[in-house]
Amino acid sequence: MNPKRHYKKLYFPLFVLLFIQTVYAQTVETDTAGKVEIGDILVEGNHRTRANIILREMAIKTGDTLRAGSFAEALEIDRRKIVNTNLFITVDLIPKSNADSVRTDIRIVVKERWYLIIVPVFQLADRNFNEWWYERKRDLSRTTYGIYMSYGNVTGRADKLRFLAEFGFIPKFEIAYTLPYIDKAQKTGITIGSSYSVNKTTAFRTWRDKLQYFNSEDINRERFYSYVSISRRNKYYTFHTADLRWSYSKISDTIATLNPNYLLNGRSIQRYFQLTYTFSYDKRDNVQYALRGQSLALQLSKIGLLPTDDVNMTYFYGSYRKYIPISKRWYFNTGVRGRVSLPKRQPYLQTIGLGYRNDLVRGYELYVVDGQDYALLKNELKYKLFSFQKHFSFIPIRQFNTLPLAAYINTFADAGYVKNSYPEFSNTRLGNTMLYGAGAGLDIVTFYNILARFNLTLNGKGERRFFFNVSREF
Repeated sequence: MNPKRHYKKLYFPLFVLLFIQTVYAQTVETDTAGKVEIGDILVEGNHRTRANIILREMAIKTGDTLRAGSFAEALEIDRRKIVNTNLFITVDLIPKSNADSVRTDIRIVVKERWYLIIVPVFQLADRNFNEWWYERKRDLSRTTYGIYMSYGNVTGRADKLRFLAEFGFIPKFEIAYTLPYIDKAQKTGITIGSSYSVNKTTAFRTWRDKLQYFNSEDINRERFYSYVSISRRNKYYTFHTADLRWSYSKISDTIATLNPNYLLNGRSIQRYFQLTYTFSYDKRDNVQYALRGQSLALQLSKIGLLPTDDVNMTYFYGSYRKYIPISKRWYFNTGVRGRVSLPKRQPYLQTIGLGYRNDLVRGYELYVVDGQDYALLKNELKYKLFSFQKHFSFIPIRQFNTLPLAAYINTFADAGYVKNSYPEFSNTRLGNTMLYGAGAGLDIVTFYNILARFNLTLNGKGERRFFFNVSREF
């Protein structure tokens, strides 16, 4: 036998095997290089909050393997989700080496809020500060006073008990309890609540896009409702809610005479059941003052479930908003929302257009544009002046010794349209026509979700005004 041929038969397969093994080893090394294996996830600073409530928000789990290039981003996304529970003043996710020197642990360091908030109430009874200042001539009799209590995280499971007792211009009493998770999978929650209010001074109609009031020493309107809501959160950013409520309203004979359409057909009493389904997708970095992300909400509601109910209506509401960071200091957001309802002949009490809450074209804060359907487009461009957190060691209460503060220059441009099928009922000048508004201002954001806005606006009527607004969420 030829020794060279024998050599080739014996050793050539060994060389091939060695080559394959080397290539495989290099491939494995390439695949594992730049990877982060997650070790222990530790929660610190949660004196009341249960750890599982925090870990529920984490997409990163012990044993996961992440690319090193995306690890920091994944940590930041999970941090924002914990922030949006509204349970903490500050949240930090800090990676550190595990004792085995192979895996990476994560420290979740939180500073809890002060959960029991009891504050005196002294506020305006009008739709907003601007209506009270300009239209009601700063009448101090149009104020309510009382006490508000918010007890968050009662059992450490992100639950909340709220109670409100107001007196003065519009006496009102409300109580509600929310438990976001009632199952082991932490996906299903429940809210129950009731509200009762009475009015002596009542907005009995909208005329020329302004509310008209009737005042007397007697009660002109009485309202009560009670509800139960079941929520389902299958994924981190999606929510399903079913809300069942019973409502009762009673008005004086004078109000029914002044506006027979208030409850329709000159009625003075209105009773009905209402069932509402809401789907929402919320992937914002901060629910109170978002700079990046997006949100979507779709709502379908049937008012009047029984043949004996005094209202028979259906409405669909939808909204979408996109938040886009342009650079480290510049941010843009745009959004659209709208409402369609049937039938078009509706009680005044259930007819909703633009002018309430945040559903308005900025610049028209002094107007109420009633209608059965509406659409609204809102755009904002803002510049961050500063954003920081200041720790005051001399304040002994840890829930108040860290002050977050941020300021933004804000510019905006809005457009809206309200379809009013019965303009003769309100003599509307703004319904069934395009509405435009623009302006600029300053936004101040601080702790406990307090947001102050100072805006100079110009609307399509050529009116220039300064508007001020403060919102909060305890």
